[in-house]
This record gives sequence, structure tokens and C-alpha cells, in this order.
Amino acid sequence: MSPATPDPAGKPRTAGRRPGGPDTRGEILAAARESFAGKGFAGTSLRAVAREAGVDAALVHHYFGGKDELFIEALALPIDPRQVAAQILAGPPDELGRRIVTVFLGVWESPDGQQRMKALLRSVVSSEDVARLMREGITKMIIHPVAETLELPDAELRVSLVATHLIGMALSRYLIELEPIASADVQTLINRMAPTIQHYLTAP
Repeated sequence: MSPATPDPAGKPRTAGRRPGGPDTRGEILAAARESFAGKGFAGTSLRAVAREAGVDAALVHHYFGGKDELFIEALALPIDPRQVAAQILAGPPDELGRRIVTVFLGVWESPDGQQRMKALLRSVVSSEDVARLMREGITKMIIHPVAETLELPDAELRVSLVATHLIGMALSRYLIELEPIASADVQTLINRMAPTIQHYLTAP
């Protein structure tokens, strides 16, 4: 049995999980990044993260709410993927492709978003751990919800093809800076890409 130790008021308290402190949130994030990298999204639990950080699981819920929120903050994503899915799905099906391109470019074109997305994309292409984590997290929070609305037997394949198109465009425009795509205005890109993205999603 752990011995009781006095608190500052002289009363005994039982040793155990420590309460929250100034660095608790950061320590939870550090433990989460390690767990996500080693075990992936599906293999990470809030209880295990709390144990690794040396805190009560209730503190993880207090700071982050749930595993999705912890994932978003651990990877320093510039936008909540669930909000992305909600924006994409809020409108008529025949404009789904245009909404996807518009939302995607909106994230990349913001100064903070572009900086963080560049760092994330570089990590994805250079680290299998990060790539696996992104696959699992984004599949759960974006690909599955969008695919479910299509009601087609190959819906996830279609949405995955959309993802390959968007990632290729991001690499070309923001990392490789391939011209003329790198200097094209956003509206032109939306107009050119939207019909192709729509075709992926709804063509027979």
C-alpha cells in the first residue's frame, strides 16, 4: 500500500495519479503523439495516454474532450476534420465536388493553415508512422462520412480518388511550386478541378 504523505495543510493524502498542473496539457499531448505514432489512431486509447502522462483519465477528457480532439491537437492540424466534413456535406450533391475543392484550398490558402499543412505533408511523405496516422484519422473523420452520403458500392474508392487528386495538387502547388499551377488564382483552380472531382464522386 502506498504511504500517505502530508499536503501543505498538514493533512495526509494518498499517493496516486497527480492532479493537473501548468504542464499537464503539454505532457498529455506529448504522450498522445508518442502513442499515435507507435500504435496508430485505432490503437490509441485515452486511458493509455493518461497512464503514460501520469494523470487521471478524467484530465484528458477535461482538456481535450475525446480521442478525435486529442488527435487534431496532437498533429497540430489547422482545422478540425469533422468541420471539414460538415462543410463539404452542407449542400446539394451535384455541387459536392466544388465544395470539396473550395474547402480544401481554403485551408491551404490561409497563412497559418499553409504553414502547418506544408509541415504535415512533408511529415506524411517522409514518415510511415505519420502517414499511417493520417490514413486512419482522416479516413474516420472525413472519408467515411462523405462516402456514406454517396450510397454507392464503391463510395470509399471514389472518395479516396478525390484525396489522391487533392494531395497531388497540394504537392505541386505548395511544395514543388510547379508552374503555372503554383501561381494560378484560387478561383481558376476551383473552376478547373471541381468538374473532375464531381466526376469521381457521381459518374456511373
